[in-house]
Amino acid sequence: MEKLLELLQQNGQAGPEAIAAQLGRPVEDVRAMIQECEESGIILGYHAVIDREKIGNAGVSALIEVRLTPERGGGFDRLAHRIARFEQVSSCYLMSGAYDLAVIVEGNDLREVARFVSEKLSTIEGVISTATHFQLKIYKQNGFLSKAEDEVRRLPVAP
Repeated sequence: MEKLLELLQQNGQAGPEAIAAQLGRPVEDVRAMIQECEESGIILGYHAVIDREKIGNAGVSALIEVRLTPERGGGFDRLAHRIARFEQVSSCYLMSGAYDLAVIVEGNDLREVARFVSEKLSTIEGVISTATHFQLKIYKQNGFLSKAEDEVRRLPVAP
């Protein structure tokens, strides 16, 4: 099962036939394993990793550190699920360390993300504080290295 999941992570477009060949298993077994993983929630979905700069998308991504007051009997779960439901939130993680949640937010521009933080996120009861870090450039995303079109080289410096 683990090898199947690893192969799907590397190439979500690989069909059951290709995966069956790599695993040395019958295609019908692989189809059944994939269906079982999807139905049980092990596989949450499939997506393409896109270099948005190359398609002219000027969108903005930010990592927001969120500190919360844990709730009696529920800890951080109810608040984390509430925050994760916002359409602007692409990922939400419980963290160890100086803050409780790492929230990844997508927006069309800086102001849209700032509005989300000030009008929605920070107004939730239980949110103590937020710190927003805007993404400047992507070097590696979901296991894929970004491909630089022309690698910038520094000119030699002479004393």
